[in-house]
Amino acid sequence: MKDILAEIIDHGRSLDAEYVEIRAQKLFKTFLTTKDGTVEGAKEGTESGAGVRVLVDGAWGFVSLGKLEPKMLMGAVDEAIRLAKAASLHVKSPVKLAEVKTAEDKVVTNSTKNPQDVSMEKKINNTLMMDKSAFKFDNRIKSCTINYLDVTGTSYFFNSDGTFIEQDKLYVWLRILASARENSIYSSAREEIGSTAGYEVFDIETPEKEGSMVAKRAVEQLKAKTPKGGSFPVIIGPNVVGVFIHEAMGHLAEADLTLSGSVLYDKIGKQIASDVVTVYDDGTIEGAFGSFKYDDEGVRTKKTPLIKDGRLTGLMQNRETAKKLGMEPTGNARAEDFRFEPIIRMRNTYLASGDSNFEELIEGIGFGYYLKSFRGGQANLDGTFQVGIQEAYEIVKGKLGDAVRSASISGNTLETLRKVDAVGKDFELWPGRCGKGQTAFICDGGPHIRVGEMTIGGGA
Repeated sequence: MKDILAEIIDHGRSLDAEYVEIRAQKLFKTFLTTKDGTVEGAKEGTESGAGVRVLVDGAWGFVSLGKLEPKMLMGAVDEAIRLAKAASLHVKSPVKLAEVKTAEDKVVTNSTKNPQDVSMEKKINNTLMMDKSAFKFDNRIKSCTINYLDVTGTSYFFNSDGTFIEQDKLYVWLRILASARENSIYSSAREEIGSTAGYEVFDIETPEKEGSMVAKRAVEQLKAKTPKGGSFPVIIGPNVVGVFIHEAMGHLAEADLTLSGSVLYDKIGKQIASDVVTVYDDGTIEGAFGSFKYDDEGVRTKKTPLIKDGRLTGLMQNRETAKKLGMEPTGNARAEDFRFEPIIRMRNTYLASGDSNFEELIEGIGFGYYLKSFRGGQANLDGTFQVGIQEAYEIVKGKLGDAVRSASISGNTLETLRKVDAVGKDFELWPGRCGKGQTAFICDGGPHIRVGEMTIGGGA
C-alpha cells in the first residue's frame, strides 16, 4: 500500500501541488436497529476507499472515491488539483499549513473479541436480549429502540511531507432508548455504550444489565414531579458536566468555529471561568472512546489544556488554523471516513477533578437541584446553551429529595463557568457521537461540580 500511495503523492507533486495527502481505508461495518422486539434493520459489509486532498495556490481541492485502484487514484489527484486551481481564483486568504514533525508508524489494536469475528446472529440476539430485559422490568415500559454499530479495519495516511501512518480502527457503539407510560404521564430514558477495546464490552455492560437499568430510570421518572422554574444552586453530575463542557464550551474552542466568531475569539489568555475550573481535550486516554494516536492529518494526538484555573489557555487546532493563529496543531483534525475532509473535532473533553466530596458539595444548599444525567443538548457561537435533563432530584436542606422529570438547564457558557464554586474529586467519562456535518466518536465528562446559580426550566 505504501508504494502505491507514494506514486500518487509523487504524481501530485509533479503537477506543482504545494501539498498532497491521501487517506485510504479498508473497513468492516455492522449496523443494527431493533424496536420493540423486532429487527428493523441489519446490515454488514466491507468498504474501501480513499480521500485525496491537495493544496494548490493557497486553495484546497478534495476528491473521494470508493476504490483503491492506482489508475483511479491518479485520476483523483488530477481532479483535486483542477478543483484547487479553480478555487484559488477566488481565495482571499491563501491557506498555509503549520509545520509538524513527520512520522512513520504502524498502530495496532488488540482485542479479545474483535466485533468482526462475532456473528450477526449473536449481535442480534444480544440486542434483542437487552430489549427483552427492558420490557420484562416493568409493564409500564411501552417502547424500546436500540441502535448498534461497530467499525473495524485499517486506515492509511500518506502526505508529501513524508508522513506515513498505518492505523487500526476499532469502535463498538450502542444506544438504547426506552419510554414508559402510566395513565397520562410519559417518561423516557437513554444510555450509550462505547468501546475501543472490542465486543468484550458486553461482558461487563451485559444486555440484561443495560436493559433493566434504562427501564428502571424511565419508570422512576413516572412518579417524579415537575421542577420549579427559576434560578437555583445546582449540583451537576459527571454525565451532565460532560455534555455541558462538550456542547457549551468545547465547540466554542474548536479553532475553526472560534475564527468564525465564537464568543472565545478574543479571550485567549483571559479569565473566562472561576479559578476552580480546568478543562482539557485529550486524545491520549487509553481505552477512551475519543482516543487515537494520530489524527487525520497525520499529527500526533496530545493532551490539550483549554482552560487552566479559569483562564482560557488554548484551542483545538488543525494545521491550517494553527498557522493562522501562530499556535501548534493539537491533533484534532478528524474525518468520519474517506468520503469527508478532516475538520476540527473534539476527542475526550472534560472538566478536571477538584478536591471536594459529594457531601461537601451538597451541604449548605437550602433548596436546589441535583442534575444526574442528560437527555440532549445544544449551544450557539454566542455562548448560549440549553441541556435537557433525564434524571434529576431536588436538594432540600443539604439532602437529596424527590425526583423531578422533564427538567432543563439554560444560560450563557461563560457566566455559568464563572459561577462554578466547587469541584468534586471523583471523575467519569461517557462515550458518545458528535455531529458537525459528519459524525465523530467522542467522550466527555468530569467530576460532580457545584454551580451557585443556574436557570432551571420547569413549572411555574
